This record gives sequence, C-alpha cells and structure tokens, in this order.
Amino acid sequence: MNNYETVFILTPDLSADQTKETVDKFVSMITDNGGELVNREEWGMRKLAYPIQAKSTGYYVFVEFKSEPSFISTLEVNYRRDDKVMRFLTFRQDKFAHEYAEKRRRNRKETKAADEVASTTTEEENN
Repeated sequence: MNNYETVFILTPDLSADQTKETVDKFVSMITDNGGELVNREEWGMRKLAYPIQAKSTGYYVFVEFKSEPSFISTLEVNYRRDDKVMRFLTFRQDKFAHEYAEKRRRNRKETKAADEVASTTTEEENN
C-alpha cells in the first residue's frame, strides 16, 4: 500500500448537507475499497486563484490515505463523473512528503491542544 494525498474542490453552490454528503461519499469510497484513512481536513470555502466554471470560490477538502495503486484511477474517474467536483489532484507521497505530513499533523495536534488549554484557562479566569 502506498501513501496518497488528494485535494478536491467542490462547487460553492452546495448546501452544508450536500457538501457533507459528497465529502463522506469520497471518504467512504476510499475505506470501502480497502484503503486506510490517515487524515481528513476540510479547509472550507476559499477564493480560487482564477475562475473555474464561472465561479470564484470553492469548498476545499484535503484527504491523506493509504491505498493500492490500482484504486487511484477508480477514485479519479468518480471525481470526473461528479458534477459537484470542480477540480482535484491526487498524488503518491514519497518518503519525504510522508515524513513532512506526519510532522505537520503532529504540530497541528499540539497547537490545537495548546489552544484548548488556553481557552479553558481563560474561561476559568472569567468565572
């Protein structure tokens, strides 16, 4: 199994429920086909660098996973067939990208934990 990253951009016209449903569909497709979900980040609505399909914003989703190489073509065909997906990019992580991704995830967890401690401390001081 190889390590992969995929980023896909959903059209901004979707409701919150449609967005969640579409993201869950692609994540479950990965796990249902023998893949292992490593990390999932929803970056939310962001401005595009240039208009795509006459739209200037899109909903970004980043997923890291482990899978067999044969599954990637199936995943990309499903991206192409879904009208809700405006753009996508999937690539295999080499060992350096994999190490960097692990380090980035660790730093995010530490930052999130520190923020939670700080907010809890602030709430206790206010009471």
